[in-house]
Formats: sequence, structure tokens, C-alpha cells
Amino acid sequence: MDIKKSFNQFLDGNGKNKGRKPDERYASFDFCYNYFYSFYKNKNLSELANKENLQTSCLQIGFYLASWGMMRGSSFLLEKSVRNFSNLIIAISKMNPKLWEIDVPNYNDENISLLLDCKQQIIDVLGKENKPSDTLVTKIMLGVFANIPAFDQYFRKSLKVHSVNKYSLLKIKEFYLENKEYFDSFKIHTFDFFTSKETDNIYTKAKLIDMCGFMDGQ
Repeated sequence: MDIKKSFNQFLDGNGKNKGRKPDERYASFDFCYNYFYSFYKNKNLSELANKENLQTSCLQIGFYLASWGMMRGSSFLLEKSVRNFSNLIIAISKMNPKLWEIDVPNYNDENISLLLDCKQQIIDVLGKENKPSDTLVTKIMLGVFANIPAFDQYFRKSLKVHSVNKYSLLKIKEFYLENKEYFDSFKIHTFDFFTSKETDNIYTKAKLIDMCGFMDGQ
């Protein structure tokens, strides 16, 4: 993988994609992550699902997923309204706050167990009968916690990983360690929705690796 080339394509655009700008598709991650991270940062996760915030929380995750292609084709979400995300938001509001502290460099046994448990909780709340894919589940985890790359077709192809399990997560960590100097030197700040300026929130290593794998796989 040419990491530098992948970064440049993500930031500057490639073909019809106009790159990373506040009004373009890639910023949908920024706004979703900023929103959920703010509740973690302020230690009021339970308020994600209260009467004042539940609709906004559902809209945040819903638009992010739509922007990243999860409401098309045969996806069961195509037949649902934004209210369908209510149970997911309630579940997220009760999850272990440590999920926002996990990133690729600290993928150890304990944290991998937390990630896999989070994956299962999301599957359960979305409904096993709907057969939520690893792609959908990891895109939710990425947009909310930024603690795991999204296992879409491009990422799988690039890093040669398939199902989300301990082996694939350790393989991602190995990829990071092999390119640690580059990833550690590269910082991207999320955009603020209202000002379009950069925030203090920095892309996690999981998000940077997701970005590289997504561009390289195409």
C-alpha cells in the first residue's frame, strides 16, 4: 500500500470525489464523531438518549450511515425510518465509556474483547433477523467511537482482512506498527459543523488506517 498516495487522494480528491472539505461527503464522519464524542468528553453519555437529544442522536448516526452508503441496495435500513435507530442510541448511551479510549495502538486482549462485545451488542440491538453485516456494524463503531476501521469491501481488499475477530484486529495493529512513524506523524483535526474550522478532536489511528485502506482498495 502506498500510504502517502492514499492520504493525498483522501484529502485532495480523486475523480468525482472532491476530497476532505466541510461540505463534502468525508466530513460526515467528522460531524458524527464530534457529536458522540462530546457526550463522552462531558461525561453525560446517558443524555444521548434523553427526550431532548434522542431525535438528534438518531439523525446524526442516520445521515452518517446514509452518506457512507449504508442505505442502498439490499440493506434492511433502506426500509426503515430514522426512528429505527432509537434502540441503537439507547444502547450506545449505556455502553462502556472506555470504548472511546480504545485505538489501534492499544489493541490488547482486554480492549479487543471490549470491541468484540460492542460489535455483538450492536448486532443484537439492530436485530439478528436483519443480519447486520460487519460492514454496517463497524461503520457504526467508527462513526461513534472511532476505535475500529470500517470493514467495507475496499478495506477488506486492501488489508486482506475479512470477518471482525481477534485475528483481524491484531493484523490491523501489526500494519500500524509496521508504519508507526508515518501514522504517528500525521494528524488530521475534525471539522466543526458550525464554523467549518478545525476542532481539537484528532482522527484516531483507526480512522487514519480506515482512510488508507478505503482509498487503496479502490
